[in-house]
Amino acid sequence: MTFRTRQTALLTVYSLLLALVLGLGSAWLVLDGDPPFGRRRLGPWLTWPKLGSPEADPYMRAIVARRGDVPLAVGEGLSFLADKDSGGRRLDSACSYRVGSVTPQARLWSMTIHPPGNVAASEVAAMSQLGRSGFTSAEIVRRPDDGFDIFLSKDLTAGNWLQLPTGGPFSLVLALYDLAGAAGLNLDADELPTIERLECGS
Repeated sequence: MTFRTRQTALLTVYSLLLALVLGLGSAWLVLDGDPPFGRRRLGPWLTWPKLGSPEADPYMRAIVARRGDVPLAVGEGLSFLADKDSGGRRLDSACSYRVGSVTPQARLWSMTIHPPGNVAASEVAAMSQLGRSGFTSAEIVRRPDDGFDIFLSKDLTAGNWLQLPTGGPFSLVLALYDLAGAAGLNLDADELPTIERLECGS
């Protein structure tokens, strides 16, 4: 084998290994995050309307399978994720928030705190003084005008209060069940709750 032949073989092997590493690496990065396509942003909320439908793209299906999630099917409802407040700032457990005061028309809705990483929402509930990590529309205390406020903070707050994790970022998940309309495809940002940051401590 000549030097030129050996050099060509080494370059070929190197190119194949590089392509393999880049391919696997990029696939892992995509699967480790949120679905890259088909999302809608409504204020601070993100949703993927086709996530639970037969029209879900391969990335959506792979991400759902990897996480072990069971998304709401078309006709069952729609889920929304918020990891930033209405001002575009990352949700942080060092701050307190007020969430309200409207939701789209639905038979039932739930709002749940989700910490980052592999910490389950049930573990957050166990650490909370109230033993919960979320509210449903059946439990919420409403104002006379039928609006509501949910307060998120580490310290006890009067009214609808959810205790935040001890530190770090978190996200909110709003699930709307039996949603009126065409699976929520015609929703506007002003039909969803705002997330107002009140103050931040240490």
